[in-house]
Amino acid sequence: MFAAPEACPALVLNADFRPLSYFPLSLWCWQDAVKAVFQERVNVVAEYDRRVRSPSIEIRLPSVIALKEFVPPGRRPAFTRFNVFLRDSFSCQYCGDPFGAQELTFDHVVPRSRGGRTAWINVVTACSPCNLAKGDKLPHQAGMHPVRAPYEPETTELKENGRAFPPNDLHQSWRDFLYWDSELDPA
Repeated sequence: MFAAPEACPALVLNADFRPLSYFPLSLWCWQDAVKAVFQERVNVVAEYDRRVRSPSIEIRLPSVIALKEFVPPGRRPAFTRFNVFLRDSFSCQYCGDPFGAQELTFDHVVPRSRGGRTAWINVVTACSPCNLAKGDKLPHQAGMHPVRAPYEPETTELKENGRAFPPNDLHQSWRDFLYWDSELDPA
């Protein structure tokens, strides 16, 4: 039984054959991937067994595509809740324990009620129990100091951190392009 085309996204690589993004993983729906192929904006690196047809053509769906022109990474990463979690490696900066994204919050080191801003240099990842325990106090008042002081990360750091947290559903054809720094198993 063939997978529906909707279940066949394409992994998008930059012209240097690195994913545009690790977290979230750079994926295009099959329609966008096929369109880019016909517009000659990408090279097909790997394909699914699944085929799609029009009245005049039949093609295999691309599973990995590479842009023909290099897209330089952004200089400054967006300040988002998820990027804060990624910077802090999905670990509470108070107790040091790792958590899934759904179990995390972010905490203002200097609470907003005390003039703290919502910015890279004042926000850290926290688990709910630690966030509740710290509450509206300054770190020295709560006796809770971040494991690592908050800072604005580089885009490359977030990309590298994202490589450590692969999504669950990786197509086999994507694996060679996601972990090239990992040690190879001896044959």
